[in-house]
Amino acid sequence: MNITQFSVEEILDPTNIIEGKRYEFLLDVEVDEEDELYSAAGLEIRVIVGVIEENVRIVNYFIMDKANNEFLDFALEEDEEAEILAICKEELFADSTEIEEQ
Repeated sequence: MNITQFSVEEILDPTNIIEGKRYEFLLDVEVDEEDELYSAAGLEIRVIVGVIEENVRIVNYFIMDKANNEFLDFALEEDEEAEILAICKEELFADSTEIEEQ
């Protein structure tokens, strides 16, 4: 799995029901041709990440085939989830460091 680009946006909770913060990551992903998830157009993974203090976890994710905009009913492998979580953590904490330095 190769993440080619991503974007992140905070999900606001005007009701304050959700503890901590939530972020939505949109990841553009390429996978090997031998992988069962392979699509020539690539995949997009929508990842909802929850943050409570320093604890970051994947709340949910959805995999979409970019060729036909259909959601795929597949689960990521543990190492793929760990890779995505590491990227999300790195991005979230890099932003907070930049804010503190200003």
